[in-house]
Amino acid sequence: MTAPVIDVHLDADDGQVRRAQRARRTLAADPPFVDPVWFYDEHGSRLFDAITRLPEYYPTRTERSLLEAHADEIVAWGADALVELGSGTSTKTTLLLDAMARAGTLRRYIPFDVSEETLRDAAHRLTDRYPSLAVHGVVGDFHQHLPTIPDGGSRLVAFLGSTIGNLAPSERRRFLPDLDCAMEHHDRLLLGIDLEKDPDRLVAAYDDASGVTAEFNRNALRVLNRELGADFDPDAFDHVALWDPHQRWIEMRLLAHTSQVVTVPGLSEPLRFGAGEGLRTEISAKFTVDGMTKELWTHGFVVDEVFVDAAQDFALLLAHPYC
Repeated sequence: MTAPVIDVHLDADDGQVRRAQRARRTLAADPPFVDPVWFYDEHGSRLFDAITRLPEYYPTRTERSLLEAHADEIVAWGADALVELGSGTSTKTTLLLDAMARAGTLRRYIPFDVSEETLRDAAHRLTDRYPSLAVHGVVGDFHQHLPTIPDGGSRLVAFLGSTIGNLAPSERRRFLPDLDCAMEHHDRLLLGIDLEKDPDRLVAAYDDASGVTAEFNRNALRVLNRELGADFDPDAFDHVALWDPHQRWIEMRLLAHTSQVVTVPGLSEPLRFGAGEGLRTEISAKFTVDGMTKELWTHGFVVDEVFVDAAQDFALLLAHPYC
C-alpha cells in the first residue's frame, strides 16, 4: 500500500482568513449575500447528508444512478487517473474508480478540495480499499490553484453534483478557461449539471416539507456567528427558496421576521434588515444540455457524450479540450 501524498496550497488558517475577508465584503454588498461554504460545519454537513435522502431532493440520487449506469462508458477511452474537483468525502468516487479498475487502467486518484482534514480522511479510506492506488491530493481553491493539479497520464477530471451551478455566470467565465488551461488535449472533463424543469419541482427540492433545508440554511448564520463573531439570531430569519426565471437559477435566502440589527466585527457599521429583508445564501443555476454544450465550447471544450436520466432531470457531459 502506498501512502497518500497531499500538497497543501491553502492551509486551514490561510483559508479561514480568506473566507472571513470575503464574507465581510459580501455582507457589506448591496444586496448582502454570503457564499454556500458557510453552510458547512459538522452539523451542516450532517444536514446536507439528510437533504440528499429527502424525497423532494432528486439531484444526488439521480446523478449517482447515471454514474452507476454509465461509469464503464465514461472511462472507456482509457482514463488512468481520476481528478475530482470539490472531492469532499469522495462518496461517488468509488463508482468511477471501480469502473477504471474493471477496465484495468486504474493508476491514480487526485482529489482536490479546500478541506485538508476531509481530503486526508478520504485519501486514507480509498487507499485501504484500493491498495495499489496512488493518491495525490491537492488542498486548494479551484479559483486559484487549478494549475497545481498533478499532470501526466490520461486524466478524467470530474466536477460533479452540479456544483458549477453555484457559480455565477461571471465566475463560470473565469473558471472554465482556467480549467481548460489546466488540462491536456487527451484529458476528459466529466461535468454534472442539473437540468431546467418545472419551477415547482425545483423550489420543492430546496424547500422540503420537513424543514431540513430550512435548518441547513439557517445554520449558515450560526457558522458566521462562531467564525466572525457576528450576532445573528438564526431563529429570527425565515428560509425562502425561489426560482428566478431571468437568471435561470434557484435562490436560497434568509429573510428577517422583524427589523434586525446585526453586528459583524470588521464591518464599519451594523447590518440593518427590515421585516422581509435579508441575505442570499446560495444560487443554484439550472441548465439545458444545448446551453451548456455551447458554454463549454466558448471556453475551450468539445462535448463528446451526454448521459441523461429517463426523466431528464440531470445530465453528465463528457468533454475534451479542443486546443
